[in-house]
Amino acid sequence: MVSNINLTAVFIADYVGVMLMGLVLLTKGWRLPARREESKILLTLIVATFIDCLIDPFIFIVDGRPGLFNRIYNTVGNSLLFLYNLVMGTGVLALIVKHINKKISKVQYVTVWALTTIETVLLVINLFSPIVFSIDENNVYKRGPCYFVYIIAAFYLIAYSFVVYLNGRIREGALRFFPVWEFLLPIISGVTIQTLFYGVSMQPVCFAVAFCSIVVCLQNEYLFLDKLTGVYNRYELDKIREHYRKRKNEKIAAIMLDMNDFKAINDNYSHTEGDAALVAMADILTGVVQNDGNVIRFAGDEFVIIFNSGEEETIPTYCNKIREALDAYNETSGKPYKLSAAMGGSIFDLNDQTDIISRIDSLMYEDKKRYYETHDRRRR
Repeated sequence: MVSNINLTAVFIADYVGVMLMGLVLLTKGWRLPARREESKILLTLIVATFIDCLIDPFIFIVDGRPGLFNRIYNTVGNSLLFLYNLVMGTGVLALIVKHINKKISKVQYVTVWALTTIETVLLVINLFSPIVFSIDENNVYKRGPCYFVYIIAAFYLIAYSFVVYLNGRIREGALRFFPVWEFLLPIISGVTIQTLFYGVSMQPVCFAVAFCSIVVCLQNEYLFLDKLTGVYNRYELDKIREHYRKRKNEKIAAIMLDMNDFKAINDNYSHTEGDAALVAMADILTGVVQNDGNVIRFAGDEFVIIFNSGEEETIPTYCNKIREALDAYNETSGKPYKLSAAMGGSIFDLNDQTDIISRIDSLMYEDKKRYYETHDRRRR
């Protein structure tokens, strides 16, 4: 018995996905040199989708065809497709959380691992007692009672991802190049169509379209990132301030930092080591601030942080957190130099015309002056 499926339509849909993902891989559109972890997640999703689009039509070919080989291929192939859905759901969530919050929380790790464990165990059980899907005596694939566990999990992860994005969009002024709905929409469409219309293969190609959208969005955003450190560049600063004005924030907090003895690092240990120090400083600031504001490399070894709130305690709280993080880095880095920074910050009313940069710059130089009163500026 051969299942009544339009194989031509399946091949066309899947190989459109193959071409899309193949082009993204060939052009290295997934590469974001300043954001390596996000690049790795995106590459994993693209490669997985490329493979899924390749094997999906052959599973439809063996469906309903007699023979032990076709039965094994049908079972293994469909198990892999279910695992692919799991990789997609958790991968998309990881990409969004990492991009917006800069760090994946323990709760999110536990959520992902719990879903991964449950779905993997169900597939293992399914090999002996069909509960997710079955291959009948005619080698025809049929959905099982636990099939909808995967659909519910997929929509849960999509909804969770969108909530993370909405929360980030409300807080931050630097997410206009990351419109999550643009690539979640094709994913939702693919999952919904394939669930409602049995025998239709739309999910792989819809995922491929979604990842092309992600690549375009991230490459657009990349124009406003500092290529070395991965934080925003100074051209994004005005856009961020404008975002807070549109939100009608009455006040915001801002800090400027200037690395101490940065010239000595370049002179004594090479400019390559100086670049490494800049990257380390950016990582430290990003790790401290996370989703409470935006880190900007203003110029050279100067960084600006614009916070989402204008509470009076924001400045001393985060200056202390940054100093603690720098101390922790210096204890474990193994570098022959120590990282430190002069800092100056203030609270600003966005309704007046105060020059934010000039104000925090002067405050930072006061701190810099105090630093060099106890440190030799010329020391090597």
